Parts: sequence; C-alpha cells; structure tokens
Amino acid sequence: MSEFRNRRFVAVPPQERPSRRRTAARVIVTDGTRVLLFTDTDPGLPGIRWWVTPGGGIDPGETPRDAAVRELAEETGLRVDPGRLLGPVAVRDVAHGYSDQVLYQHETFFVLVTPRFQVDTAGHTEDEQLTIAGHDWLPITELATLGEPVWPAQIAALVELADRPEAWPLELGEVEESTVRVSD
Repeated sequence: MSEFRNRRFVAVPPQERPSRRRTAARVIVTDGTRVLLFTDTDPGLPGIRWWVTPGGGIDPGETPRDAAVRELAEETGLRVDPGRLLGPVAVRDVAHGYSDQVLYQHETFFVLVTPRFQVDTAGHTEDEQLTIAGHDWLPITELATLGEPVWPAQIAALVELADRPEAWPLELGEVEESTVRVSD
C-alpha cells in the first residue's frame, strides 16, 4: 500500500490515478449501543474526512477471519479469539477513489460485540499514521446524522444482523465510497 498512499501529498488527475485490487476484512466493533470507528482522511484533499471500521487487506494464506483478527489487533490493540467474531455478516465489492489512487476491494464484514476498551494505535502502519486522524465510540443511532460520511453506510443494519446468522452473509453489492469519484 505504501507505494500508493505515500504519494498523497499532491492530488493526481483522476484519469492518471493508478489502481489496484485486493481482498479485505473489516470488523464492526460494538458494545451494543456504540460502534468504534476511525476518522480517515485523504491528504491530497485537506479537510476531507470520513469514518470507517477497523480492517484492511488480507495477506496471502490468511482467511478473512484471520485477517480480521490481525487487523483488529494492529489497529485497535485488542486481541480476540477468532471465534468471537460473528459472521461473516456481509460482503461487498467497493471502489475507493482517492486523490492519488483507486482501490477496488472485495470486503468481508464481521461483528465483534465487546465492552468498550481503550484503543491502542501503536500498531498503525506508516500509511495509517498519515491518514487516520482519530477514533471514537459513536452512538449507533446517530451515525446517519453525522456531518461526515460513514463507510459502510449500513453499519446499524449489520449490527442488528449479527443476531440473525440465518441471514449471513448479506450481499451488499457493488458500491463506491470515494473522495474523488471513480466514475461520473
């Protein structure tokens, strides 16, 4: 990822942005009333912010569940037994258009219900240190009213889905979540 994200100091014209594909695992961390989200940014577009769940790319040889556990430990400091993750509750294909690249990912979502804890970001990568501006435990009922985008938009529904394994995995389809649109 560094080869792309570290170039974020200057926006690249949309038609010149490099693109890449990967598979990813994401974790919706909740205590039942609040959800842990990170504030992400695009350094090529100062002032732009959005909220995201912990998670990231699946390494070779990892299952989505293994990657979710690893990413959760790296990004939050919380180490959990893989069996504590509910799901996968949903899957989707997403295009992320940033000022310097386009990232296409197939994402698998898990839910972790846990008491709130103190987040430790010491495991953040250099790229995450560049783009992640903070984190918070936000009320699930207020996600739709935040002044900044929340990705994925269906977090509240996915938390509710965690209690209905017969409905897993929900297919969220193809979506775009971009600071610079991938297509017009």
